[in-house]
Amino acid sequence: MKLTTLSKLLITFLIVGVVGFLLWQFSPDVQIEESQQLDGINVDGSDVNNITNADKLPLAGTQRSSKVRDLPLTRMAAYAWNAQSGIIGANGGPFTTEGSMMEANNVNLEIIRQDWLSELRNLQMKFVQEFDAGEANPDQGVFAIMMMGDGAPYYISSVQQALNDKYGEDKYHVQVVGAVGLSYGEDKLIGPPKWKMDPQSMRGALISTVIGDGDWVTTVNYAFANGIPVNPDPTTYDPEAVNFYASANDDYIESAKELIKSVNEGWTIPLKEIKDGKLTGRTVNKTIDGCATWTPGDKMVFDAIDGYTDIVSTKEFNNQMATTVIAVKEWCEENPEIVSNILKASYTSSNQMKLFDDWRRRAAEAVTTTYEMEDADYWYDMFQGQKGEKGGISYNMGGSRVFNLADARQYYGMEDGVNRYKAVYDQVSYYLKELNPAGFNQNVKRIIPYDEAVNLDYVKAVRDIEAGEAYTTDYSGKARSVLAEGEWNINFGSGRATLGPGASDVLDQIFNLLIQAEDAKLEMVGFTDNVGNPDNNFILSQNRAQAVQTYMIQKGIPASRFQKVEGKGEASPVADNSTSQGRAKNRRVVVTLLN
Repeated sequence: MKLTTLSKLLITFLIVGVVGFLLWQFSPDVQIEESQQLDGINVDGSDVNNITNADKLPLAGTQRSSKVRDLPLTRMAAYAWNAQSGIIGANGGPFTTEGSMMEANNVNLEIIRQDWLSELRNLQMKFVQEFDAGEANPDQGVFAIMMMGDGAPYYISSVQQALNDKYGEDKYHVQVVGAVGLSYGEDKLIGPPKWKMDPQSMRGALISTVIGDGDWVTTVNYAFANGIPVNPDPTTYDPEAVNFYASANDDYIESAKELIKSVNEGWTIPLKEIKDGKLTGRTVNKTIDGCATWTPGDKMVFDAIDGYTDIVSTKEFNNQMATTVIAVKEWCEENPEIVSNILKASYTSSNQMKLFDDWRRRAAEAVTTTYEMEDADYWYDMFQGQKGEKGGISYNMGGSRVFNLADARQYYGMEDGVNRYKAVYDQVSYYLKELNPAGFNQNVKRIIPYDEAVNLDYVKAVRDIEAGEAYTTDYSGKARSVLAEGEWNINFGSGRATLGPGASDVLDQIFNLLIQAEDAKLEMVGFTDNVGNPDNNFILSQNRAQAVQTYMIQKGIPASRFQKVEGKGEASPVADNSTSQGRAKNRRVVVTLLN
């Protein structure tokens, strides 16, 4: 599969979603947002998928634990999402069961399914309200939620705003305290195969999704990677952009149902047409053309309609979407052992799942009882990922990973110094600040920076279990298929390969994106405009490509990842060299990812 540029709006609109939708629902006079076009790519150096040798442990029982029933009940809430299999398996189901890893670590945990992002927030706000009233262990609401890690900048920043408004500045906070899994294909964009063969055919498409979740992000990544503008307003229609329809009840199952309904019944959505960010006065009745959803929504689509496939997923953006625990900071500081023990139990269970098939099957049973959806065979199969074919069109469903302690330490850069999650978090924050989608910066006064939003002390405190060795990718083989290709305009000194003012900002954005896809090798090709001597331009373009390579190696990208670094001078212009704007576009470095 060939993608162009992957992931520079990685999560941007993930965040915009909920705020943007509410703004447009309830504020009809808000300013029309112009569809926006950026470019980007998505890569990394080593696959976060470690296995630590261990003896097989007994499986969790199915009866609620009597050993921990007198301990304070700790409550978490989460979407129905298979990437949480490790922590749910560690609990034995929605409540801590006899013989479970949570029981072994003296944790009395309840995991609550909640598929609406707004309700996850409300549950956490209820917890803070009771905690503020003096209750040491609130039984209303939840101390933590689990969600897609790429959504944390929006979630934490918006919840912090709500906490400040209600309780005063910085009295209470929510923080990331760790990650327990990873989406590895189950979150995806579904559409007609032509979108994969010709991404430009997505222009004018209307895609149903839960606006603001990681599936929307994956779709936005694909659009922007291929130079297609994205319309951030779900009440308008831009024929030159990718458009989104906000699924009913913020429910990802509805995303699938809406596509099916549109295909089978011709269902349409009335939308106000815009061009160049301005209303034309026309209303367009538009069908749903695709959806962004996750398991079991993907299977629903492929079972119900013909002619659709998965276009792109978190298997390509495989560091984008960690299963992230966001907790109330002040409660955690009073109960650090409980928090670390929850993580410890999850990491132990996850490693057992990697080693032993019956642990995976027991986790699938626990997921079934927690979500009260499908059966254990379904979740077991979907965890590993499934392939299908219908009408000659192949497709993929499911695909998840769980984190053991080695995975968590590697993901957060504790092993090799490359903090994969910080790159995701910082990149999203950058997009929010620069793009200000749907007036985000006016509604949320401050984007909480990574160092305040993430507290790794609880992961570091996990002891008495083997972490294992971090996995490293073998880059010795030659990669042939193109995963992504992006063009970057980097500021160099005139006629020189020395980085100019502002160049490091662009290169840091590239680096952030280069730690989000796994196992890809890299090619870098430099180009110039046609000013000057062609031979000198050839040498200059090569030196500039090498300058970018050097910068990335100094930041932590392995030198062995670079399969080719070369210059092509003024060859292959992408714009008119007779204008200053065109020459600026031709002075570029093309980064290609291959696998």
